Amino acid sequence: MYVAVKGGEKAVKNSQRLVAKKRRGDLCVQKISVDQITNQLGLGVDRVMAEGSLYDVTAAAMAIQQAQGDMTEAIFLVRAFRTTLKRFGNSIPVQTTKMTAIRRVSGIFKDIPGGQVLGPTYDYTHRLIASDQDHAPDPPCEQDTDTASAPPDQTAAGDGISPLPGELPRVIDLLQAQGLLQQDETTSFGDTAEDLTRQPLAFPVSRNLRLQTLARGDEGFILGTAYSLQRGFGLDRHPFLGELKVGYVAVRYTPPELGFDIHVGRMKLTECVMVNRQNDAARKAAGFETGYGLVFGQNERKAMSMSLLDRSLAGEKNTGKNGYPARDPEFILSHCDNVESSGFVQHLKLPHYVDFQSELVFIRNRPKDHTPDKGNP
Repeated sequence: MYVAVKGGEKAVKNSQRLVAKKRRGDLCVQKISVDQITNQLGLGVDRVMAEGSLYDVTAAAMAIQQAQGDMTEAIFLVRAFRTTLKRFGNSIPVQTTKMTAIRRVSGIFKDIPGGQVLGPTYDYTHRLIASDQDHAPDPPCEQDTDTASAPPDQTAAGDGISPLPGELPRVIDLLQAQGLLQQDETTSFGDTAEDLTRQPLAFPVSRNLRLQTLARGDEGFILGTAYSLQRGFGLDRHPFLGELKVGYVAVRYTPPELGFDIHVGRMKLTECVMVNRQNDAARKAAGFETGYGLVFGQNERKAMSMSLLDRSLAGEKNTGKNGYPARDPEFILSHCDNVESSGFVQHLKLPHYVDFQSELVFIRNRPKDHTPDKGNP
């Protein structure tokens, strides 16, 4: 017989002590600090903030440290922490055209207003693992007294990189001025937008909820399904990168007691617009359609994949034939959340003694000479 193991509470406590021991590692090795994670594992911190639905650099770095670098576990920790925070209102929609950009590229026009700026990117680096001896020595530490105590996302120059000057026009405005871009009448922001964190996902889903779900969805899942589109499982034509921007935007809020908006901080965002030629099956005038992605931090793969899926999930009336996973809103949006997916998979590690007993009883009581009905397996 299968029976419950006794002494479970003691075993759980011992397991927790082992986790703390493994998290600390060799005591002869210096303990990693939250500041080190924030400054040297910035892309990982950005991912945890994006999928954790909380823009808090320190909380994300602490979660990565506590989870031993397990990003999904760190995202879970940030989500749990987020539920304890008080909500006092909605900020004014950010203006990405006024973004203090540190990176901006386009794949459809060589010469764009404001110019193309590569900025910090691994796109042109050699994929070779280098030792510390292969890196140039660090220059002397020089901190500006005005920004030395500020978090990395609050410094005047962002990541220590000179930002692009002035307000940058959108690249897709060039297509719109020529009448080649269809206007999207869907409102994606404002006072009437739903909040995914306060209501369950229900289908059919509006575009703003679709974008919210994709923005905090698992990068690997979203990347894989977007890749399936490009391999022919749902995308009829080659997509083009209209514009990709990484930078900082001002966050403003209007306190009820004041009646006017005030600046409360800055956020690092990645914005992406993908361009596709319209499907002939839609029977529209010749032109282009766009997909949109906006994510916390520098998450370029995520934003690009999100913009591809935004267009593919727009609906039968806009995208033509259906039938592929990446064009099924319920399949994508119901399975892209890594916290929920992880919980359903990992719960299988918990005791299922009673359930398994029922399976054993069913199999043992089934006649051994049982033959399946004709036409059935």
